[in-house]
Amino acid sequence: MAATTTGEPGSRQTRPGLIHSLVDRFGHLVRELSKFATVGGIAFLIDFALFNYLTSVRGVEQVTAKTISTVIAASVAFVGNRFWTWRHRKRSNPAREYALFFFFNGVGLGIAVACLAISRYGLGSVWPGVFQTPLADNIASFVVGTGLGTLFRFWSYRRFVFVEAGTPTVPEEKPDRDHRA
Repeated sequence: MAATTTGEPGSRQTRPGLIHSLVDRFGHLVRELSKFATVGGIAFLIDFALFNYLTSVRGVEQVTAKTISTVIAASVAFVGNRFWTWRHRKRSNPAREYALFFFFNGVGLGIAVACLAISRYGLGSVWPGVFQTPLADNIASFVVGTGLGTLFRFWSYRRFVFVEAGTPTVPEEKPDRDHRA
């Protein structure tokens, strides 16, 4: 089956069929999400390894170690997302991007903490044997909280931090005074 074009300058080729239509429509989003997940996985490994190195080998206090490891891992994630995940998007002020990136990381962290608090203290007050356990804490924090926080971060980075180039402005048309209807 041959690909067709709409004939418009710069139009994308479309292929017949549901699967091809979905790939044509959402393929870029799947690629961005895959890159985002890869960068996030690398940042997670850096955070985990650095935290454990600082606390176990260097003897750094846990909160200080977590702060250091998180800032370094988030910086690596910023660079990976800026120059790989969303490299095709226009660059704005790097300080603005970096500040927004950390702000939305903080909101994502808040989502994970809220999920843990709802599970442990909200649902845990009703069913303490189920929701006030280490397993429930890990599921609420790392599965539900991190999952929802990651979806929020992907959306917010894509929407506010690494913005798409704007549409070119069209010159305003002035009405022709010679032809009155």
